[in-house]
Amino acid sequence: MAKIETILVVDDEKNTCSGLKTLLGREGYRVECVHNGQEGLNFLKENSAQLIISDIRMPGMDGLSFIGCLREEHPDVRVIVMTAFGGLDSYIEAMKKGAVEYIMKPLKMNELKMIIQRLEAGSIA
Repeated sequence: MAKIETILVVDDEKNTCSGLKTLLGREGYRVECVHNGQEGLNFLKENSAQLIISDIRMPGMDGLSFIGCLREEHPDVRVIVMTAFGGLDSYIEAMKKGAVEYIMKPLKMNELKMIIQRLEAGSIA
């Protein structure tokens, strides 16, 4: 995968969005935030992102539904799923829908940066 320039964060928690925007922005990424899956799809109609970091539980369109719809229009965009309510079923569902990673909240920034570096290096499909 080529250099990631733009990351779309899809999460209804404003603190998570602002924290990721600040921390990943310091790493040189352009970070855009939306608050549910439908807003994510709307964003991608007019803009592009090389990576999406999406929560699972959100009002309106949840993260798993978002990934399913995303794959129809943007099959090559990489998706990292994050959740505070992880379980085997949601992990399996996220991977079936095409997520490349599944991480638990609270996020560990070093872990997330390492995943992004591995994506850029092509060591994660």
